[in-house]
Amino acid sequence: MKNILIALVACTVLSLVGACKKEDQAKIDRESIQQYLTDNSLSATEHESGIFHIIETPGTGGSPTLNSTVTVKYKGYYLDGVVFDETTGSNTATFPLRNLIQGWQIAIPLLQKGGKGTFLIPSALGYGSFPPPGIRTNAVLAFEIELVDFSG
Repeated sequence: MKNILIALVACTVLSLVGACKKEDQAKIDRESIQQYLTDNSLSATEHESGIFHIIETPGTGGSPTLNSTVTVKYKGYYLDGVVFDETTGSNTATFPLRNLIQGWQIAIPLLQKGGKGTFLIPSALGYGSFPPPGIRTNAVLAFEIELVDFSG
């Protein structure tokens, strides 16, 4: 019984530490985003999710839903300006929105067809602590996205 109690206490403490780390990271991300906006003289709207967005062109014709397949042009970079992924020239990329990072699932429906925006995505809504190879751990991600088309 004593071992079970110790294990329970240990699990509780570890889960609280994890929650604290997530809260700390969220605070760090928010401060980084706000500093980036200040340093670049940008004005952005904060979504309830914690994403900051600047809609350059809203677009027309409705917005995609989580069940849509979206065709986009995009550039993804860190707040220090290092680009980690992008479409080039007239190339587009098509994805089921449901399969993308949570930040895109929130950001892209803020646009309508033909819309363009810049989205600053906190790490928890990007790749967080376990990113794929080539993406920085706990990185705030910036994306310039043009919603070329969508279906579904």
